[in-house]
Amino acid sequence: MAGKRTAVVACIAALMACGAGEAPAGAHTAGGGYSAGDLKRDLAQVRAAAGGDVNVVARVDAPGGAVVRARYGTSGAGSTAPVPWDPEFRVASTSKTFTAVVVLQLAAQGRLSLDDTVERWLPGVVHGHGNDGSRITVRDLLQHTSGIYDYITDPGIQDKLRNHFEENRYDATPPSRLVAIAMRHAPLFTPPQDGSPRRWAYSNTNYLLVAMIAEKAAGADWRELVENRIIAPLGLRHTYIPGANPYLIGPHERVTITGPGGALVDLTEESLQHTADSGVVSTPSDLDTFFRALATGRLLPATQWSLMRQTVAYDDLPVPPAGKQGGYGLGLRVVPLTCGGVYYMHEGDGFGVYGRPAVGADGGRAVTVSVTSTTALVDEDRLNRAVQTLTDHALCADRR
Repeated sequence: MAGKRTAVVACIAALMACGAGEAPAGAHTAGGGYSAGDLKRDLAQVRAAAGGDVNVVARVDAPGGAVVRARYGTSGAGSTAPVPWDPEFRVASTSKTFTAVVVLQLAAQGRLSLDDTVERWLPGVVHGHGNDGSRITVRDLLQHTSGIYDYITDPGIQDKLRNHFEENRYDATPPSRLVAIAMRHAPLFTPPQDGSPRRWAYSNTNYLLVAMIAEKAAGADWRELVENRIIAPLGLRHTYIPGANPYLIGPHERVTITGPGGALVDLTEESLQHTADSGVVSTPSDLDTFFRALATGRLLPATQWSLMRQTVAYDDLPVPPAGKQGGYGLGLRVVPLTCGGVYYMHEGDGFGVYGRPAVGADGGRAVTVSVTSTTALVDEDRLNRAVQTLTDHALCADRR
């Protein structure tokens, strides 16, 4: 799998202070018996799985306004201030869920169809080296069944990020040029035309293309579409799309790793994550609100919400505690729970920042975990297993 989180780890690996967990006064239980102590225990396991040299914060929202929060660490290397309770962070690939919602809203309005081909909307853009936009649909882009090469794994881009990060941290290459880079490579596969089951392969290029299609269909840019269709209606006060602006506005953590010679490399300010596959900034509270709104039908009509949850098998995450793997829908993962049923999520892994928002199928309970590096990148397989356990505990609390 060549998803952005894996590729980013490869990119910055070459560049190669903690407080006690606590819960805020007045926030003791998120309902159903999952207490602040339970969350602190599970979050400690997440931190240990990430290597211990990370800062972590988690939030659980439950029916009736009940909230539980926990945190470990500081606001960054060298700081004695605790991790902010609701830090802003670049949500990376969780941005794909925002983008998918916009596209499905446009489909519900008849402004595009999931069966439209890329060639219909972007003539000549997906071509060359065996690429064929007439064989790839909007649904294929959203579900990562297009077979298109992931631009982030291009050797030239890898070299810029591995060996010349400082010179390129403010890079804001437009999506069309990033797609053109992907087109220099043959696809991993071409979707069959006979209705055979689709293959799955994660590619960030898919979401550059689907956002370009949405922009043509709606007559507005991707940033404006997300702001007007999701952020503003839900009142997400700490969710925004900075674009080429490398700075975060509100309370956040410094992101650092130890570089050559033991010097810290600060990754906090960067413009590299500025496109529809990775460009949203948010907080744990806003992400819980977003995913709960999605699960309870506030963002999509029933037909489109059902389509979003129709999955194909993926192979890039550990098997969750339920003992069977989930599936990938349209910008959304559907993961089984040990207590029965499923939850919905989409991870985001950027430059030393790892976000894990999830919501139960009925939208009643949501949980977001944010992990930030201080000295080293994390073992993502171990991190994912620990977060899956925390998520399962938090979302099954009402059903034990």
